[in-house]
Amino acid sequence: MVSKPDLTIPIVVFLNVEPPCYVTKLWLSCSGGVLPREPMPSNITVRLPSLEELEAYAVEQWECFLLHLISSSEAGKGTNISSSMMKIFQRGLLSQRDDREPPRLTESGFQFLLMDTNAQLWYIIREYITNAEERGVDSADLIAFLLELSFHVTGKAYNTNTITDLQRSIIKDLSDLGLVKLQQGRKESWFIPTKLATNLSISLADTTSRKQGFIVIETNFRLYAYSTSKLHCEILRLFARVEYQLPNLIVGAINKESLYKAFQNGITSEQIIYFLQQNAHPRVAERIPSVPENVTDQIRLWESDLNRVEMTPAHFYDEFPSKDVFEAACDFAREYGGLLWEDSKRMRLVVKADILTEMKDFLRRQKQ
Repeated sequence: MVSKPDLTIPIVVFLNVEPPCYVTKLWLSCSGGVLPREPMPSNITVRLPSLEELEAYAVEQWECFLLHLISSSEAGKGTNISSSMMKIFQRGLLSQRDDREPPRLTESGFQFLLMDTNAQLWYIIREYITNAEERGVDSADLIAFLLELSFHVTGKAYNTNTITDLQRSIIKDLSDLGLVKLQQGRKESWFIPTKLATNLSISLADTTSRKQGFIVIETNFRLYAYSTSKLHCEILRLFARVEYQLPNLIVGAINKESLYKAFQNGITSEQIIYFLQQNAHPRVAERIPSVPENVTDQIRLWESDLNRVEMTPAHFYDEFPSKDVFEAACDFAREYGGLLWEDSKRMRLVVKADILTEMKDFLRRQKQ
């Protein structure tokens, strides 16, 4: 049995606080006394993208990355994701039975898509670090470079000739995610950190970096998403029925069938409700609650409908030679925490499959 990947996010935070001297001292203590590299002079670089253009680039790259999870046949046409990143996908987010079938989202993959961007970023970076040793990379060097990157200035150009071959490889992988943008001049090449890279220094509890919400859901379960993003549309399809999509508006509804599909894929009612609350449109975000109570209550009720019967692998025993053997077997199963049901009159019992080996050994000793 393959264990589920841990989707909990480590609360290891690269502090981004004032005053600036504290940040400098923190960096010096972590880097062995070496100051972060300086950006390139503006007279060497060609026209750098504005902060707005850089933000649009980061969003586009990140969404292409996530779309590859949802539909590799569609997202794969416009993106070239490195093998390092693909290995991270395979670590629990995607599964593939054989080469003839396309990869499919796992239960953890569905849950990952409903995380906010900051939590998703931390998960991917954590898996990237975990996967480093398999690529022959020292994880300490990788963490040190990611720490340095978080201290760079968004929108400034940094010379790729001043970094090692390993760091250049890391920069290429991070450009797939939209954390940096690569540019080439006549003689020099450089990378430009985006807001995603500097967000590595922001706590998961910090809400200032989160994007403006876009979802309005009404008491009749109608859903309106004011977005032009294809990613937003695909994420909504995970738990809602999308009826049509206009240039800047997605219209749909939440119903029992769409939620049952989500629950069967491993998404919980609380994850759906949290996603709706975190992405509530500013017009409804200030309301308490931002998602109508009848909607949240019904989502939980529909999930409980599927959980009325709990399946537990078990084994049935009967035809005991005597009452004493039956009672001894019941006591043994009860002691191991595996007794599910017993019928003293007919000498029948049901025990969990987890203690099958122990029960066999016990009954064999009783026969001797």
